Amino acid sequence: MSRRRKAEKRPINPDPKFHDKTVSKFMNYVMLDGKKSAAEKIVYGAFDRVEQKLRRPPIELFREALENITPSVEVRSRRVGGATYQVPVEVRPDRKMALAMRWLITAARNRNETTMVDRLSGELMDAAQNRGVAVKKREDTHKMADANRAFSHYRW
Repeated sequence: MSRRRKAEKRPINPDPKFHDKTVSKFMNYVMLDGKKSAAEKIVYGAFDRVEQKLRRPPIELFREALENITPSVEVRSRRVGGATYQVPVEVRPDRKMALAMRWLITAARNRNETTMVDRLSGELMDAAQNRGVAVKKREDTHKMADANRAFSHYRW
């Protein structure tokens, strides 16, 4: 972390198809080795697949899926007098979205379908229906925070 000044947030341009900054950010998370066009194909392919299967606007389903994955509290390690406590802390809004997108992509990558388009579309549909690995990750995070509620007075 820099001691000089806070790093400035770079502006994100909306994606070309849906004109949505969230989708653009999501594409950047999917992207590997700077291959933006490959990430675009994956995301748009997954959205098309979702639209074919469910006959719903994919952007609406995407937002619903992210909403179901987004955590509200998480635990952070805090060292007090030689002991480390897992202290539940509310998540900042920008971090909420970052965690949700990261969990969604990780869950999709760990699925068993053959292509990334299939994996991502499957995980999006599961998340929109409140099931799947990404939603389970959020629930586990909330359970962990709930279990460590006794240490919430160590919050800083």
